Amino acid sequence: MVSTEIVTADGVVRGRVGRHVVSWRSVPYAAAPVGDLRLRAPQPVRPWTGVRPAMEFGRAAVQHPNGARTGPRTWQPIGEDCLTLNVTAPVTPSKTPLPVLVFIHGGGYLFGTSSMYSGARLAVRGEVIVVSVNYRLGGLGYVDFSEFSTPERPFDSNLGLRDQVAALGWVQRNIAAFGGDPGKVTVFGESAGAHAVVSLLATPSARGLFHRAIAQSAPADWVARPEQARRFARRVLERLGADPADAVRTLTTVPATELCRAADKALGRALREEPGSFPYAPVPDGDFLPEAPLDAIAAGRAHPVPLIIGTNLDEGTLFQRFGKAVPHTPQQLDSVFRRCAPGTGKQVISRYHGYPAPRTAVRIGGDFMFLRPTLAVLEGHSRYAPSYAYRFDFAPRALRVAGLGATHALDLVPVFGWVDGPVGRMMTAAGGRRAFLAVQDFMQDNWLHFARTGSPLPTWSPYTEQRRATCVIDQPPRMLIDPEAGRREAWHGVVVAARADRNEA
Repeated sequence: MVSTEIVTADGVVRGRVGRHVVSWRSVPYAAAPVGDLRLRAPQPVRPWTGVRPAMEFGRAAVQHPNGARTGPRTWQPIGEDCLTLNVTAPVTPSKTPLPVLVFIHGGGYLFGTSSMYSGARLAVRGEVIVVSVNYRLGGLGYVDFSEFSTPERPFDSNLGLRDQVAALGWVQRNIAAFGGDPGKVTVFGESAGAHAVVSLLATPSARGLFHRAIAQSAPADWVARPEQARRFARRVLERLGADPADAVRTLTTVPATELCRAADKALGRALREEPGSFPYAPVPDGDFLPEAPLDAIAAGRAHPVPLIIGTNLDEGTLFQRFGKAVPHTPQQLDSVFRRCAPGTGKQVISRYHGYPAPRTAVRIGGDFMFLRPTLAVLEGHSRYAPSYAYRFDFAPRALRVAGLGATHALDLVPVFGWVDGPVGRMMTAAGGRRAFLAVQDFMQDNWLHFARTGSPLPTWSPYTEQRRATCVIDQPPRMLIDPEAGRREAWHGVVVAARADRNEA
């Protein structure tokens, strides 16, 4: 049995032994970003003496309390002291170091928590170690207040991304003590977490901290240009009832929940005014993140690690019912296309039968947010490193009847082995459980083979500009060459200009 007491570079942690796995929860990878460290880059952990219990989850990042819901009637406490990670390992020790998968959760950089993603089933099935990471969200992690810095009280940019790099640095320093191989680290994420993976590809300080990458449903071109970031930060400050002269005092003393609430309200206004934009995003600052990730990828300046990236067939249906981030009405799409090159709307819409019917508008919105930038990543990255494309098509009967289909985040269910649990049983109450289990086996086997070797199973061909091989994850799975080529061509090169950019041009 793996020892529950592990000596890390910062001190000893004691974990919890389960039937199949050993887990260490809420292990700090950086100092608590409180007091003078609020809105600053993550700092090293202060070492401790004695044994630190790591058997219970600590705080999730500050967010709306419902975002940290971990069950029907359970919520994880939230707080600024949230820079922690969780480690899950098979209970039976291995004679050789195990591959490591580091998961970055989604939630639009607005909500979410690592405690929902233990990875226990992945760890047991694949004999791997799974790490899940908390990072700062919303107003404390994805608003750039650096304009208001003073020599006495600076504010740093790209805090959430800096947190993720710090967590990967912790893995490099410490994972061997847990039985992991620091030379076989796969970073993977879904939605905003997948966007984080793409951003890490373009972050110089992340070089060498991971060796493969998986991005599931990445809105890969989310980026806040410096002028956009400044404009949004000022709006947040206005929401707090302050002006620039009071910025330092306000940002350092206002309660964390109030700061994040003001940022979330400013986000809501931005989504209404400019559908398709998303202000919670990293800022190309010429330093920590030198350029927009898609620009770095296209130019071959991203880290050339093997990559799996893909989208779900029906990404937009979830947002039609439960969110505002993805444009899904003709009016919203018109607003998006007006900020593109002339003729873009006509070019794209011609490839989708039935527009402006609601179902077609939802499909276009989902493809705009996820498929369009994913294709750009594939086109660029495949020139410099092995790249593997997928489209997740499977949906159990209940979701098809409900009109959701293979919606956003459904792919998390098979990847984390939840088909066997309450969520999977609910989704398959109307049938399809056996097929969903087969999909689960397929995804886990390929994700795990990729973590071990840098490529999925041999039946999955790499994506190249010449063939554009894409794995359609369904039951049964199949390889297609350049699926929906017309839509790919229609989306090629589509870039949306933010209103601030246009006004200042």
